[in-house]
Amino acid sequence: MSAFDRVAAVVPALNEEGNIGAVVAGLRLAGVDRIVVVDNGSTDKTASEAAAAGAKVVHEHRMGYGQACQTGSEAALDDGAEFLVYIDGDQSSRPGEIDDLVQPLLDDTADLVLGSRVLGTRERGAMGAHQRFGNWLTAALMRRLYAIDVTDLGPYRAIRGDLLVALNMREMTFGWPTEMMVKSAKRGSRIVEVPVSWDRRGAGESKVSGTLKGSMLAGYHILGVTLRNARG
Repeated sequence: MSAFDRVAAVVPALNEEGNIGAVVAGLRLAGVDRIVVVDNGSTDKTASEAAAAGAKVVHEHRMGYGQACQTGSEAALDDGAEFLVYIDGDQSSRPGEIDDLVQPLLDDTADLVLGSRVLGTRERGAMGAHQRFGNWLTAALMRRLYAIDVTDLGPYRAIRGDLLVALNMREMTFGWPTEMMVKSAKRGSRIVEVPVSWDRRGAGESKVSGTLKGSMLAGYHILGVTLRNARG
């Protein structure tokens, strides 16, 4: 039995033609067979490229990064997965590093594993100055408000399926990963970080860092989730 038989990779994707096929192929090469690509309203060949590479494609027309992650998670859990790994479809994360994220779950030493780009390596130009500052600020707030020792809010992460269900996720925006972290912290879940790499995206332009509007909107949701859950 493969170590990844209990694992599913969830890949939210919006117009990632030219990237998604390489991400799926990389996951398969790493030993992951259960791959769910969530096509979140793409107008290009994202869905067909993902399917051709061997992924299960789920269509979610309700827009939102969190909505895509939630829909993909439900599909993976329905398919029998016990552990979920989230990876973006733009080639910024390395599928070959997935074992580092999954192993603490398999060893039962963690409930939520966060891939830290701060502890790992970042390719020059992969993150703008505003992204680095926003990331640092929110991580600092989390350390103070929730007493969790985190350095990054990166999207490359893994979680126990039963914990995800218990979190009752509500934030269907770019604040979804932040909600996962703060709700897990409030439950006393075991949260660990592992170093991961962060590369410049492959084809196309980022929906977040590629525009000022996208960056500001993501920051608004991330900070909002951090502060609201601290009060509640």
